[in-house]
Amino acid sequence: MRDIVFTRQSGWIPQVISEDGELKLMLGAGADANHEPRTFTFPIGAAHLAVIQEDLARHLLLWSAVLPLCDAAGTRGRLDEDAAVALLDPILLSAPADVDAFFRSIRWDRGRLVAHGADLGLLKRGQVCAAMRAATGTPDGKRAQEYHADRRRAERGTVLGPLDAAVLRYTGQYLHGSTVPKRLPDAVDPALLPRVIAVIATAEQACAGMRISRDPRRGKRATDKRDWDRMAAVVDAAVRRAHPALADDAVRTVSFLMCSEASDRSRNAPMEDDEETSADRADLGGSTRRGPLSFTDDKGVEKKWLPDGPRSATAEFWEFVGERSAGDNEVFTIEDEEKGEGVQLHFYADSLARITTVREGRGGSDPEYRVEYTLVDGIGGYRNLVSVFVRGGCAALERHGSWMSDVDEFERARRRRDAR
Repeated sequence: MRDIVFTRQSGWIPQVISEDGELKLMLGAGADANHEPRTFTFPIGAAHLAVIQEDLARHLLLWSAVLPLCDAAGTRGRLDEDAAVALLDPILLSAPADVDAFFRSIRWDRGRLVAHGADLGLLKRGQVCAAMRAATGTPDGKRAQEYHADRRRAERGTVLGPLDAAVLRYTGQYLHGSTVPKRLPDAVDPALLPRVIAVIATAEQACAGMRISRDPRRGKRATDKRDWDRMAAVVDAAVRRAHPALADDAVRTVSFLMCSEASDRSRNAPMEDDEETSADRADLGGSTRRGPLSFTDDKGVEKKWLPDGPRSATAEFWEFVGERSAGDNEVFTIEDEEKGEGVQLHFYADSLARITTVREGRGGSDPEYRVEYTLVDGIGGYRNLVSVFVRGGCAALERHGSWMSDVDEFERARRRRDAR
């Protein structure tokens, strides 16, 4: 039979129970193989119970020292009760100086103490008893998270100044650098907010007019990594130039914010808007598409586009690619059956082939095609070539690539590029 003898009714602080007449400390820690919380117990004495009841700081110190033993038990192992019992007297019944010395010889969970109000300066100096004088029974999880974040930065030699920390808080990346950045002015000390806004303004001015296009090769909502890297480099350089004292972490979070917002704008824009810049960039001589087109992928799926449809051919094609592209589906074709020509995109090789019918098949003979290859520079290169072909056909592509009809010559060129 189990009865609760003492509890602080706050969070996960260990309870004292009576089990078959024996006093035990009971705590929840870790998880089992099914991700359910594990519960551990080990025996204590009446003298230990008296200290636990009267001294919150000692209670918390004991908890922080037992937790590593619970971690060592893993998902199904047993708690080392002997090791746990051996913690009781040195932590609960010893003089403060001896407790401090004891903590220098064992593993303990600093984050737990930080969450309950430990003085960080004293904790760092190893004065654990003094650090817990202002301990509270209610945990502050965010304080512990910030402590761990600062420790991770310190391990890689990064120390944040007040403005650095404010910039990271503004983007919501103070705790986790992989968090998608946001704009959180309320998270910043009002005295520092104008300086943070000045840093953000520098970044916005630097990347004004830049965009991050979608990259349908990697999915319907994927964006162009090259565009991202280009914008990040521009923002990084401008912020470092205007605010040279900023730490790398602060500069990176501002670049991340600008690129993330640009990517979101692109993902949420209609495909026609996403295509407009590519079409405008291409020198097409005013030629426009009149006939229907057929889109196919490497799996034999086909989609027809008609000139009187509501959307442009390029928008329809790239949406088709975004929906169908995959690691085993990287070849896409656009064919103009009426003109007997088409282009084939090879995403796995960063190349494109233009295919023109030289002679129609007659009397059971196969038609004769001229196939020419060119290397393509990223998704931007593909967009331009597709736009040119859609509006002007194969002839319009002549000035938009180094075309090679010899397969061996093309493979050598591709290997030279890949080697670079």
